[in-house]
Amino acid sequence: MSKFEKILSLLLRGASDSNIRFENLRYLLKRVGFNEHIRGSHHIFTKDGVEEILNLQPKGNKSKPYQVKQVRNVMLKYKLEEKAE
Repeated sequence: MSKFEKILSLLLRGASDSNIRFENLRYLLKRVGFNEHIRGSHHIFTKDGVEEILNLQPKGNKSKPYQVKQVRNVMLKYKLEEKAE
């Protein structure tokens, strides 16, 4: 199982939203084709074809649970998959 698959599985299970590392969430979003813009502590992710804008901030080295849920909802709504490189 690749790093991407492990993070995606953890995200989609929804059992440990407060335990997902912020860097892993960033990695996941970049691998499915999101563009990242950083303004201070705000990491803003956009993607063509996705109307939601994800504005994420780290809490220490972890992701905020409500933001993990937002990412999961967007991933499921748009059926996003890893982009071929």
